[in-house]
Amino acid sequence: MKVIPLAAAGQGCEEPSGEVPKLALPLTRRSLLRGSGILMGTLAAGSPLALLAPSTAWAVELKTLSQAQGQTLLLMGRVLYPHAKLPDAVYALLAKDLDAAAGDNADMAKQLQDGIASLDHLAGGSFAKASPARRLQAVKSMEGQPFFNNVRGKCVTSLYDNDMAFAAFGYPGSSWDKGGYITRGFQDLKWLPAPPLSASPKPYMG
Repeated sequence: MKVIPLAAAGQGCEEPSGEVPKLALPLTRRSLLRGSGILMGTLAAGSPLALLAPSTAWAVELKTLSQAQGQTLLLMGRVLYPHAKLPDAVYALLAKDLDAAAGDNADMAKQLQDGIASLDHLAGGSFAKASPARRLQAVKSMEGQPFFNNVRGKCVTSLYDNDMAFAAFGYPGSSWDKGGYITRGFQDLKWLPAPPLSASPKPYMG
């Protein structure tokens, strides 16, 4: 069975064409993912990402953190930035990026491991198995701590600066390098009524 490794998910969306584009994520076989922990899942059938991706199965390899620790960070990201339309595959990028930071910094690794252990304790033993209300309470109780701040800060880029989030939110990607928004994106709004002609006076020609 083939899966999508989410290592390349930070690439922007390509210019739309007549065919449904595929997400720019290379395929690999599950047996090639050999980290200390692996987060895996599937994309919901019929969702925008399932239509764009070459496979509905996805996997994230963790080299420092365990699968349970990665799952806790994934769920913490959902508490901090809840989006029903974003699948777990996007939140798994948060765990992957934090795992990479831990691999380069022993202090960061300890901070993450201690922070995850604290979340489990505050949630009554297992953050992953706790109710949504208990998870929210556990995360809020750690607000302001270095662990909380680091995870929240990483969410900004991990969750939103990738082509899966672009597809989920309907953002077509960068336009400046494709001619600008006047010819790509400026008139793409489908959820607002067309403005009256009086709202767009003719430009002054001198």
